[in-house]
Amino acid sequence: MIAGRPRRRKFAPARVQTALASPTMPEPACPPAPPTGAASLAALADRCVQCGLCLPACPTYALDRIEAESPRGRIALARAWSQGRMAATPAGEAHLDHCLGCRACERACPAGVEYGTLLLAARAEQRQRRRPALRQRLLEALVARPRLLGALLGTYRRAHPLLPAAWRLLPRPPSPALRPVRSVPAAGARPRVAVFEGCVARAYEGPVRDALGRLCEALGVALVAPSAQTCCGSLHAHAGDTAGHARLAQRNLEAFAGSSQVITLASGCHEAIAAALPRDMAVDAFDYLHAHGGRLRFRPLHARVALHLPCTQRGAGGAAAMLALLARVPGLEVHRLDAGTGCCGAAGSRMLLDPVRAAAHRQPLLDRIQRLEPDRVLSANIGCRLHLDLGAGRRLEHPLELLAAQLATD
Repeated sequence: MIAGRPRRRKFAPARVQTALASPTMPEPACPPAPPTGAASLAALADRCVQCGLCLPACPTYALDRIEAESPRGRIALARAWSQGRMAATPAGEAHLDHCLGCRACERACPAGVEYGTLLLAARAEQRQRRRPALRQRLLEALVARPRLLGALLGTYRRAHPLLPAAWRLLPRPPSPALRPVRSVPAAGARPRVAVFEGCVARAYEGPVRDALGRLCEALGVALVAPSAQTCCGSLHAHAGDTAGHARLAQRNLEAFAGSSQVITLASGCHEAIAAALPRDMAVDAFDYLHAHGGRLRFRPLHARVALHLPCTQRGAGGAAAMLALLARVPGLEVHRLDAGTGCCGAAGSRMLLDPVRAAAHRQPLLDRIQRLEPDRVLSANIGCRLHLDLGAGRRLEHPLELLAAQLATD
């Protein structure tokens, strides 16, 4: 739940061209948890005053311009279904499916409607009414088994050049990291923090973990990666699988039991990991580096960078710290990718389950990249990077990769 709107932090970088469009929200203590029972869902829905101020912020309403594709319309549907006043239809279920869960409406709502909580509850009820699609069930099974998923993605990496374009559903994974994060604590007196690797990110974010390792090394901190960790469970929660989400949360709690701090790299995973672990144990990588990185110095880089702020980062935190760190790179021009609603449409599994609509949400951002002609394109969420990478035909980077590359070591 996002409780309020604190004053915007002011950073004054010389060459940062675009700042956040909205105030930085406080880090949620936990993600929205679905309430139990139709009465609780109806109570959440009753907080909506139907003012419509959420509509301009909603990516699906911007795409379709119909009431049922707006937060207000979905709340009305969820209320009617929970109270038994309307039977769920395939068309109504599709409107609920289309929601990207970006929670931009929640940030715009003057009545404090907990739309994220309501969405998870509505989808939990939907899962009781309707069996998930086969592709959704396969995705849930795979991400809950990171080692199997990693093996399959390794095969995909090798076969990628030979595959027809229609089979290339994801970008080609990079080669395995040359310096993998240690899976057991290293000897010595250096402080150690754990890193959350995720599921699909294990195969795709080797270079990002390496970059984080170099930045932490400069701070005198060693990274460890407990081998028993698993998927954060966000994909399951957003598909209404509350039991699956709870199982994965418990596994991560056990995997990180011996850690004092856990750094997350993907903004889409942070909220679920923060909820699974003891309070204040999980920390966003940018917040960690900004808080501890007073000694970090960066070499100049005269380049134009297009920066995409994922919906999860705009709503949860880390963005202000990221901008402050990028501002410490002399000569860097940072331009915000905010075309359309700023949402790329990836939304976890939606880029695979509904690629046509996902591509429509992505297109304004691709057009903006083409007009800007940046030297590099950055995004801090793995799903957004993969989705934008597919459309842009160029590799997107995590901002940590740029920061590590410019790290001054002398």
